Amino acid sequence: MKYIEIKAPAKINVGLRILHKRSDGYHNLHTLFYPVNDLYDEITIERQEEFEFYTDNEELNTADNLIVKAVELLGDYSKKKIGAKIKLKKKIPMGAGLGGGSSDAAAALISLNEMFALNLSYNELIELALRLGSDVPFFIKAKPAIGYSRGEVLKHVDFEIDKPILIVNPGIHIPTKEAFGNIVPVDKELDYTKVIVEGKPNYEAMNSLVNDFEDYAFNRYPEIKELKEKFYHYGSLFAQMSGSGSTVYGIFASEYDAKKVIRDISPDYFYHLCNYPD
Repeated sequence: MKYIEIKAPAKINVGLRILHKRSDGYHNLHTLFYPVNDLYDEITIERQEEFEFYTDNEELNTADNLIVKAVELLGDYSKKKIGAKIKLKKKIPMGAGLGGGSSDAAAALISLNEMFALNLSYNELIELALRLGSDVPFFIKAKPAIGYSRGEVLKHVDFEIDKPILIVNPGIHIPTKEAFGNIVPVDKELDYTKVIVEGKPNYEAMNSLVNDFEDYAFNRYPEIKELKEKFYHYGSLFAQMSGSGSTVYGIFASEYDAKKVIRDISPDYFYHLCNYPD
């Protein structure tokens, strides 16, 4: 195989609890990861003698890019030279709690494993993914899953949101270190047993879920709180900040209701109204 095109999807967190800090400095968490398949970065990989990386976003054209790190890690682990030209077309907002960089890294691991016939197992890919970041393992098999530990222990679940999802990012970047440094862990897992009913959302139960990052984010950046309140004002069945922020998403009974929010937000905000089953 000499050429691969892949779409690296975004994700949202349906509830996010930070349980406690671990001895290794990371935190244990509990969350429901949900892939957003129609919001994605585009990655093309072409096999060649040397490694090259290109992107349409200059901020990402660095040695710290997770795709570059994934290539280096894969080469070190497999003891093989990974010669490829990788191009990234960025569509998912950066530092937004949507997992764009993590998804890109996972896409690189999956594609290069196939292109170079490395024959790495799912568990090996999960292990490598975790070295790159806590969200990366989810994207190795981007299906709805309840995440435990740092996020690498995944229990895939039958769960489909069959209504419009509106995603809005106000352009605020909350560094992960800042977010974790201002959180008070709560050592109590979220209850998903009533949230998922025969594979569908129970919206009343979903509204009991919390994202532990919201308290700090809302106090530090009131416009994020105002954004969530706007979602509910226009009839959102459920709204929450995703990850450590600053993106807010909402699930609506109709596309008509979701578009009311779009008309009432700043034109500088990024938004995406997801496709959904009729």
